This record gives sequence, C-alpha cells and structure tokens, in this order.
Amino acid sequence: MLKLNDLSVKYGSFTALHSVNLEVRAGELVVLLGANGAGKSTIFRAISGLLKPAAGSIEFMGQPISGWSPDRIVRAGIAQCPEGRKLFPDMSVLKNLTLGAYIHRRDKRGIAASLEQIFQLFPILYDKKDQPAGSLSGGQQQMAAIARALMSRPKLLLLDEPSVGLAPLVVQQMFETISEINRSGTSVLLAEQNACAALQIAHRGYVIENGQLVLEGSSESLNRNEEVRRAYIGA
Repeated sequence: MLKLNDLSVKYGSFTALHSVNLEVRAGELVVLLGANGAGKSTIFRAISGLLKPAAGSIEFMGQPISGWSPDRIVRAGIAQCPEGRKLFPDMSVLKNLTLGAYIHRRDKRGIAASLEQIFQLFPILYDKKDQPAGSLSGGQQQMAAIARALMSRPKLLLLDEPSVGLAPLVVQQMFETISEINRSGTSVLLAEQNACAALQIAHRGYVIENGQLVLEGSSESLNRNEEVRRAYIGA
C-alpha cells in the first residue's frame, strides 16, 4: 500500500532522513519506534506532502505521490493524526469532526454515516459533541483528533505519538481502539515511543535513530530484541 524508497529529507542543509526504506501492506498495523527527534514526524510530514523529499520516492497504492499537494494526498486515501492533536479548541467537537470530512463536504448522507460510526467507536464524543474541543480531557482530545482523521475515510491512517501525555489506563484503551480501527479494514502506520504497548498490537515494526532505520521485523522479534528492550521497554 505504502512504499518509501531511499527517502531523504532535508531542513535547509541538515539531512533529517537518510535513505529510508519502509512499507505498509494493505491491512497491516505497522509501528515506527524511536526517540524524540529521531525522524518519525519527518517521515509522516513527507508522506502527507508537508515536506518535499530531497531524494528518493514515496508510492501509495502503486502510484508515486512525491510532490503531490497535501489535499490531493488526503483525497487519495491518507490521513494523518498529528502529534499534539492540533484541534481547534474554541470550536465544538462536532465542528472539529466535520472539518475532517471536508473533502466529502457535498456528501451530507455520507458524513452523517461517518459520524454515526465515529460515535459508536468513541461514545464519549457523542456526549460532548457540542462542547468546545479545548474543554475535553487529554484522552478525549486524542480521541477527537483520531476521529477527525477518520472522517476523511482513509485507506491508510498515520498516527503520530497518540499516547503522549496520557495516563496508563487511557493509553491501554487508546491502543485497544487503534487495534479495532485496524481490524475494521484501515491500514495504520503508528509512530510511538511507547514500544511495549505498540508492539502488542502491531504486525511489524521499524526502529529509527538519527534519521536512519536501524532495525525492522515482526512485532514479536522486535519485542525479543535486547537492544529494543533496553532502549524502549526498560528491560
């Protein structure tokens, strides 16, 4: 579904990504592990069209998308839930969700159906749909951010650090929901520092350090890897 081929990205003269090769197959949940500043968000921004590759290519559904505008990439079927949620705090939860369906804005019936599915997945958002998004708890705001991305009906969902700042119980619930989204048919690329939780739900994973992929494998093999356990699981 998604292939990064020798992808390099620069910020001015600084090379943030070095020849990254990564793929997500249809139906997979793939985790990208790494510390802050390792390059996870840079990969997501490049996939979403927010950064132009310095070298290499990005393919989605067999089609090169390097150089496409972000809105065209969303229309093709990729949606990103960014780190930090990036909700509009003074707008209602419902308005935030509706903005996520902007590319389908003429399909009123389809938007209503998407909202119904979202409220089944996140019942608390229905209860708080008329409240300002900024009034929600951290966990509820993360739910709203994921829900907004899902409103575009993506084939591939990019989730950037969804567990940051959340209590352990909320993190567990969040990862159970992400797994449910994947089981429903949406492929997921998940960037995470919480390796323990992420590897429990992922099919495969990659480890990135200093803009380079240094390990890849099944979630089971990465979970057994001593280097990964020392760096990310604390064991």
